[in-house]
Amino acid sequence: MNLSLVMATVDRADVVRRLIDSLVAQSDRSFELIVVDQNADRRLDPIIATARGMGVEVVHDRFVERNLSAARNRGLELARGSVSGFPDDDCWYGPRVVQGVSAFLHAHGEYDGVVARWHEQDPTGRAEHDLSLDDWRRFRAAPASSISLFLRQAALAALGGFDARFGVSRYFGAGEETDLLLRALAAGRRIRYVPTIVVHHAFAGSPSGPLAQACQRTRSRERGVGALYAKHKLPASVVVRGIVAPLVKPLLPPRSMRGIVNGLCTALGRIEGLVKWKSADRQ
Repeated sequence: MNLSLVMATVDRADVVRRLIDSLVAQSDRSFELIVVDQNADRRLDPIIATARGMGVEVVHDRFVERNLSAARNRGLELARGSVSGFPDDDCWYGPRVVQGVSAFLHAHGEYDGVVARWHEQDPTGRAEHDLSLDDWRRFRAAPASSISLFLRQAALAALGGFDARFGVSRYFGAGEETDLLLRALAAGRRIRYVPTIVVHHAFAGSPSGPLAQACQRTRSRERGVGALYAKHKLPASVVVRGIVAPLVKPLLPPRSMRGIVNGLCTALGRIEGLVKWKSADRQ
């Protein structure tokens, strides 16, 4: 077994079947799927039984706390592969993801990880390249998400996994994978973006639904960005751009009230995250 795929999940079932189908279709089946189940009910039991019936090796762990990063860390404790990935429950893989990740890291022992191409955000793909700490500190890097990130288990152990203060259900509601990558690159870990390895995840852009609820979701997510500014002591130019740009861009044509409000909520969330993190550091 080469890969351990850690999937933390809550409140979903049907989309999990799509991920399972994409795993069944992998050209290389040398992986295990670790399902960290945060549901109070047993909705995943029949899906997991079906996956096992189709030959997928599944470890099913029930994890009561609703904390995405903590759930992923629990999955890492159970992982037996030498490399770990972190599929969301509503993403799905191209048919050669496992093969591509395994082949690259087997051939290139000097690398600690791979970032695949997230097709919906990066449909044509950039040139293959090493991730740059400077680009990531300036938020000028190619799109990367937990769904497209694969790291050697030894590197993850040295980094201490995900920071459980970031992620869904936390005050800092996003940014856990960016934090992990920034820490990895600062520690000298080599990670390669390989566009021929393709993962999928629907990308809807700004939150939909009632405006007040969408604003709350945006603020929660963007607090994670503000916390990254403070935790990693990012340049003042990055912080200023990150707060001012969401206020200015929606004022350009074509303008919409929803876009303006979303920009305000984005800037507010980033300020909240920055201030909260800095105040916690001072305590």
